[in-house]
Amino acid sequence: MLVDTHCHLHLLEQPPAEVVAQAQAEGVGHLVDVGVDLPSSRQAAANAARLPQVSASAGVHPHDADTLTEPVLDELRGLLASERVVAVGETGLDYYRDNSPRDIQRAAFAAQVLLARELDKALVVHCRDAFADVLAILEGEGAPPRTVFHCFAGDEWAANRVVEAGWYVSFAGTVTFRNAPGLRAACAVVPLDRMVLETDSPFLSPHPYRGRPNRPGRVAVTAKTVAEVHGVPVEQVASATTRTAATAFALPPLRND
Repeated sequence: MLVDTHCHLHLLEQPPAEVVAQAQAEGVGHLVDVGVDLPSSRQAAANAARLPQVSASAGVHPHDADTLTEPVLDELRGLLASERVVAVGETGLDYYRDNSPRDIQRAAFAAQVLLARELDKALVVHCRDAFADVLAILEGEGAPPRTVFHCFAGDEWAANRVVEAGWYVSFAGTVTFRNAPGLRAACAVVPLDRMVLETDSPFLSPHPYRGRPNRPGRVAVTAKTVAEVHGVPVEQVASATTRTAATAFALPPLRND
């Protein structure tokens, strides 16, 4: 069994129940439905409440950092009171698109780091062209122990730095891309007990589906590439990353039925 630790069910064309059923048929037993703003966080929490194979994350993406007002933060805190809402995020810094001013991004990220610590939830980190500032905020605010670098895009040094801090590295379909040997080198230095897998559906379909809408079942394609990089059977990658996901996100007992 595999776990897709990061997908966006509100952006997929199929209803959530159909997405879950298809994922199960493809060997994915559990999904983490990730919010990027207050409305999608509400939807993710609702999906998790009614679908036992789904957990949720609630937070505000750096693109929308200027929407993280005190009332929004309070409502996120309310959503996170549910045991089915297992993580804060997707939050972090994005200096590639800069859709929000950087100082506002940093303030919103810091507030959500503190929220994850306060509630003992996992923290889902978006980091694009901002690794130094992400580290500075995590270290300055005190990162929760269950911090997950979503869709990791760094090099070997950055991967080692995350692992040394005791955090988790999440690999998406990008690790399968033909033009990503550096990312596969980074994958090689991350132990399986510090690694989780994701699709970021509907984005980042793995090779050979690149450019098409992604779906949670394709986490199996990424698992195959990780197995090749680590030189182990794909079954070992599946079992190890499922255990890691259960630990990182404090998931309920996983089931395939």
